Amino acid sequence: MVRVFRPAARQVTVLHRGRAVPAAPRLPPGFFEAVLDVTPGDASYELEFTWPDGGQQRTADPYALPPTLGPVDLHLIGEGTDQRLWDHLGAHPRHLAGVAGTAFAVWAPNASGVRLVGDFNAWDGSGHPMRNLGGSGVWELFVPGVGAGEAYKFAIRTGAGRWVLKGDPLAFATEVPPGTASRVAISQHTWGDAAWMGRRADTDPLRSPLSIYEVHLGSWRRDPDGNRLLSYREIAPALADYVQRLGFTHVEFLPVAEHPFGGSWGYQITGYYAPTARHGGPDDFRALVDLLHQRGIGVIVDWVPAHFPRDEAGLAQFDGTALYEHQDPRQGSHPDWGTLIFNYGRTEVRNFLLANALFWFEAYHIDGLRVDAVASMLYLDYSRAAGEWVPNRFGGREHLEAVDFLRELNVLVHGQHQGAMVIAEESTSWPGVSRPTYVGGLGFTFKWNMGWMHDTLEYFRRDPIHRRYHHHDLTFGLLYAWSENFVLPLSHDEVVHGKGSLLAKMPGDRWQQLANLRALLAYMWAHPGKQLLFMGGEFAQEREWTADASLDWHLLERPGHRGVQDLVRDLNGLYRDLGALHSRDVDADGFRWIVANDADSDVVAFLRLGTDRDPPLICCCNLSPIPRPGYRIGVPLPGRYLERLNTDSGYYGGGNVGNQGTLHARPEPLHGFPHSLALTLPPLATVWLTSATP
Repeated sequence: MVRVFRPAARQVTVLHRGRAVPAAPRLPPGFFEAVLDVTPGDASYELEFTWPDGGQQRTADPYALPPTLGPVDLHLIGEGTDQRLWDHLGAHPRHLAGVAGTAFAVWAPNASGVRLVGDFNAWDGSGHPMRNLGGSGVWELFVPGVGAGEAYKFAIRTGAGRWVLKGDPLAFATEVPPGTASRVAISQHTWGDAAWMGRRADTDPLRSPLSIYEVHLGSWRRDPDGNRLLSYREIAPALADYVQRLGFTHVEFLPVAEHPFGGSWGYQITGYYAPTARHGGPDDFRALVDLLHQRGIGVIVDWVPAHFPRDEAGLAQFDGTALYEHQDPRQGSHPDWGTLIFNYGRTEVRNFLLANALFWFEAYHIDGLRVDAVASMLYLDYSRAAGEWVPNRFGGREHLEAVDFLRELNVLVHGQHQGAMVIAEESTSWPGVSRPTYVGGLGFTFKWNMGWMHDTLEYFRRDPIHRRYHHHDLTFGLLYAWSENFVLPLSHDEVVHGKGSLLAKMPGDRWQQLANLRALLAYMWAHPGKQLLFMGGEFAQEREWTADASLDWHLLERPGHRGVQDLVRDLNGLYRDLGALHSRDVDADGFRWIVANDADSDVVAFLRLGTDRDPPLICCCNLSPIPRPGYRIGVPLPGRYLERLNTDSGYYGGGNVGNQGTLHARPEPLHGFPHSLALTLPPLATVWLTSATP
């Protein structure tokens, strides 16, 4: 007996081995029933629907086919240990029992019913109720004839009897916002980055050059005709050419996962497994990553496991209950952003996020995740007043479930993807963020050095006449520079919300502003730690960043701005070439002060040391507007020294005050070194020197 529920059909016919058996209508209306004479196990029939307009549709019966998930799959999902969750939930085009279609599955344990709606059934899910697979909370259905590109959602009936339309939490693709439907997707991309992936596996990021160019894809460059967003494939060659020419080792994309509100810059995600459709489909994003890899450029993606938005089509109250978030608003509501906080103590939720992290490495070959807002995850009282938060089981403020989640995240990523990075944006003094989990750390590869960023910008924004009173802002960071594996970030957060651009932070007239910015960048590139610079900073963007328009590329027609860009290119080139600048970033013995306390002159000088075969590098900064001829510093080696970089060079837009490229050390001890040099220090400038002695 074959029963069909298809209220929109005028007639239903069952087709079986050359016979057409009309299905009789039954009550209530919409039900049809036919009886076939078949041998045991023979259920190979099709259904033919005749619609009111006379049109016909022929398809296999979804309910004659077996479930696409087995007991082991359901066990791992329930246990929260399915590290390839994306292979089992979501939408997967495939063949089942010789029938082509798409397997759909969703976790909604508290739903009283789930229907599949989409283009293929005119968004009427009455004919496609999904099957509840026991106590797993998973609903599943294989729909014949559905293929890549089709839009769909899940219609979920809550315990209160209300139907809500939800996007697929594990959708690989989505509609272009403001559309909120998911799309069936299957990859046809053939990767060409095997050489890059092989090199990455043999690379230790802690002891290698890491110079990151932070990019917001929607505003890096736009089509000037109508301010149109560029596609991933349009951006790919231009971005690869630019980053390769400037010498950055990696790009870091602000979140590319699907998000409904462009003004969130991607930090309020609804589609954790789908690159935003604003720039194209999943394979288009793969093409972008692939080309960058083939050009020798790594890819880091911002990832947001700290919170998610309340959009009705998203994860919020997914099955009518607080499924992904905490029920208690003291734990589940984020006070700063009006968003919801993941329930890290629920095994299925942890699995969703952990698998998502692995998914980006697996499906898109990314080289690193930068984890956003880690501080908000670690503390139960983050941005909350007394009485607005719930202590942990020991009465403390530490979010123990989030700590366990982060440790598991880092163990999984580092264990499965050799050479990959996980970078924490963490702004507090939580100990051991970038220390291994086996010694009690959180296990991140790197941590953003927010203290260095704050102190350094505070120093540079001051008029030089006042800097002597704030000299400690420049030197304090070296007291803790090796407590973590640090990235020095001049990120997007420092050029928005009224903070102005990097250039606008600098004091003085335009010449002094550019000189200060050049000195800052060269100081930063020589400082222990890896480098991160937000787009636009490399050519002294004048206005504050906005996500709604392209960077001001026309500024490169002005020599001063072009000079800053040339400086960044040369900084990156020397940074790669000189092992002293990167090979011992995590080792305090790779740094030594030369001049730390000359606050009256606004001068600092320090030594960077690499391996035995790396020449030491000396960095001298004169952050006053007064040239300082004959300024003597101690040096470790005798003989000739080369001026490798001078930010006051006329080539960069400076005044050409310097040392004619070469200096000679005298056997006069100074600053604890056996030799010394007499330098001409240009105003508002940074100078790099290396010994020419073998």
